[in-house]
Amino acid sequence: MIRTAILTVSDRSAAGRREDRSVQAVREVLATGPFVEVDYQVVPDEQAIIRSKLRILTEGDGVDLVLTTGGTGLALRDRTPEATLEVVERTVPGLAEAMRAGGARDDPRAWLSRSVVGVRRATLVVNLPGSPAGARSSLAAIAGVLPHAVDVVQGRTGEGGTRAPAAPEDGHA
Repeated sequence: MIRTAILTVSDRSAAGRREDRSVQAVREVLATGPFVEVDYQVVPDEQAIIRSKLRILTEGDGVDLVLTTGGTGLALRDRTPEATLEVVERTVPGLAEAMRAGGARDDPRAWLSRSVVGVRRATLVVNLPGSPAGARSSLAAIAGVLPHAVDVVQGRTGEGGTRAPAAPEDGHA
């Protein structure tokens, strides 16, 4: 199972003025694969808070995948990609492009998303749009490859997509 944390970025949801409907869309897609939700939080559109939460979620070995929703558009307060880029060590631009392409099949406004995907330590971080439809279509576009991506990030696959042999427990090859 892929241990997944969901971080919703929304001023209104964080203040309790709006229900977080994007998380329901994300959960629907996650239910179709080997994902288990281990954390869920809602934060305001504040770059420092988003950055801090991402660091905490990617610090240990309890989370394999972090999905953010919201803050990926063109509005001045949309700062999720910037916060993510401050935290990740490497980006995975192909996944971000696949999400935009998948979303654009239903809604050409998906091309305006500034979502990024990256890796920090052994955790994959994926920015999803804040709208339920955008979050659903973006995640659905890449959900099938996420298990392999997590395996690669965590060193559980060898070349060609095969599982790497387990290292001997005594550390000798």
